[in-house]
Amino acid sequence: MYRLVLAALFAATCVAASASAAEEVSREQIQGLDEQIQEIKSDVLGIAAELSRLEEKLLYPSNTQVSLFVSLPRGAKWRLDAVEIQIDGKAVAHHLYTYKELEALRQGGVQRIYTGNVLKGDHDLRVSVLGKAESGGEYRQSGSFKLTKDVGPKLVGITFAGPGAGEQGISLKDW
Repeated sequence: MYRLVLAALFAATCVAASASAAEEVSREQIQGLDEQIQEIKSDVLGIAAELSRLEEKLLYPSNTQVSLFVSLPRGAKWRLDAVEIQIDGKAVAHHLYTYKELEALRQGGVQRIYTGNVLKGDHDLRVSVLGKAESGGEYRQSGSFKLTKDVGPKLVGITFAGPGAGEQGISLKDW
């Protein structure tokens, strides 16, 4: 009887030891799998970023690329509601501004509103802005400009001075 109890106790100890070893192995395996998953995620994010850069190069080759950026003078008091941009009579960008976007622009932020392809030469650029003056009245202004595209990428900054700036309410600057 003593031998039977001893054998049963030994068997139970072996089973417990093997279960403990199985838990350790599975914990190690799980930790290894977690590390592999993190490496794969990192690789996928790197590949996605590279694909995005390649897509931009393919869709917007540097010899035809035009990018337009919008900004406000720092501390502008009027509210910018919407901007519409046309190149050669074709609407290429239209944006309605949220409170957060407007605050970012007021603090010196810059928004890329358009990136596209334009052939070399002169083009008509029409910019329209809609907003509210500090007094609460509606503010609208449009401006027509000549955009000259040369070989290489073209970066243009558009600044909206707002009500009271007269003809200088919309200005363009090559970057």
